[in-house]
Amino acid sequence: MPQKPLLFAFDLEGCLVPEIWINFAKKTGIEELRLTTRDIPNYDELMQHRLKILDSKGFTVNEIQEVIHAMEPLPGALSFLNYLREKAQLIILSDTFYEFAGPLMKKLSYPTLFCHNLLIDDSGKITGYKLRIDGGKKKAVESFKLLGFYVTAVGDSYNDTEMLLAADQGILLHPPANVIADFPQLPVYHDYENLRKRLEELF
Repeated sequence: MPQKPLLFAFDLEGCLVPEIWINFAKKTGIEELRLTTRDIPNYDELMQHRLKILDSKGFTVNEIQEVIHAMEPLPGALSFLNYLREKAQLIILSDTFYEFAGPLMKKLSYPTLFCHNLLIDDSGKITGYKLRIDGGKKKAVESFKLLGFYVTAVGDSYNDTEMLLAADQGILLHPPANVIADFPQLPVYHDYENLRKRLEELF
């Protein structure tokens, strides 16, 4: 057991809730919107791709929010988080946006969330996005370690790997095969039950 207070840093989409953009792609039938950070590691390249499609099709933030309101956490996610919150501190480090995340945070009993903001005009058109800080996931994990926490970071995609490698313990949860292949040094779990058994070793 680490001789420090424990902190768990989780990615959101793919780990605790379904991918927002994939669900929106299913709703609209636009296959190009299915791409995520599992497919395109460069976040700005991915977001510019998404924004161009939204602009060309005339979609507004309201239509995406309608899809998000209908989404539910992954099966078992809430009970898993509640278990961890009884044992240690927990924070969500995500590359989603506050303008998207509200309904999902409510369904997860409002864990603390660090993410980004969208730029939206008066018509509801998404004109861009604003990162809270470049490399925010990694910097948050490094800061938590400096504050004296033993940090376990959990993610599923390329944009999570920097924080996983910076943590005292980094773990892949529900990752695709390409991320597993590119980061063989990271342990892999595909369900909450076995991940919970791994994390219980810390208590």
